[in-house]
Amino acid sequence: MAGLSLIEALADVPDPRSRHGRVHPLPAVLALTVLALLRGCKGPAAIAQFGRDYGTPLAHALGFTRGKTPAASCLSELYSRLDAVAFEAALARWIRSRTPAAAAGGGDKDQEKEPLSLDGKTLRGSRDGAVPGQHLVAAYAPLVEAVLVQVRVDAKTNEHKAALELLGILPVRNRIVIGDALFCQRDVCQEIINQGGDYISFVKENQPGLQTDIAAGFGFEAAARSVAAAFSPGRPAA
Repeated sequence: MAGLSLIEALADVPDPRSRHGRVHPLPAVLALTVLALLRGCKGPAAIAQFGRDYGTPLAHALGFTRGKTPAASCLSELYSRLDAVAFEAALARWIRSRTPAAAAGGGDKDQEKEPLSLDGKTLRGSRDGAVPGQHLVAAYAPLVEAVLVQVRVDAKTNEHKAALELLGILPVRNRIVIGDALFCQRDVCQEIINQGGDYISFVKENQPGLQTDIAAGFGFEAAARSVAAAFSPGRPAA
């Protein structure tokens, strides 16, 4: 399956502007925003300057019909009204379409499985005095160096429950989901298996029963191999 182009993915983002007076196509403006951010630009002024620096060739390549990119004031007004959730979802859809599992169609059992890391982080700059910072659980694809999906951890829940919500959004078939001890939970692991994925989780000392079960499982496997080797036809007589 061919990956989506960035413009195709951004076409689904709703335009918050009035139909009258729209100078620039929304997908073109958002594509300029993404490209500028990837080049390290921060804020409307820097993004507008990026567009001016590259001029008409870039404007036409991104779909600006007039060959000009928007000014900082135009960008600021648009960003203040843009549906950020829809924008993020479009970017995630674009990235997912270009990951190895998606590109291969997810049907080959023998293909190398793509790793996917679950991690919880507090959003930088979201803390405001006594108000705690916004906590997120994200699914990061190291092969494409991008976050595919992230969900907010509500104050009344935890990363474990947020991970289950994330797994309900992101397909993990033919992926290996990696997580720390916070995600080493029976229902999280079962959901990954149910979707056709695999998992690697860390176990800490506060889960002694699970540690014992894992050690016993590996011990039984080693013992079974020893017995099989002892009775193999090619084993020399004692």
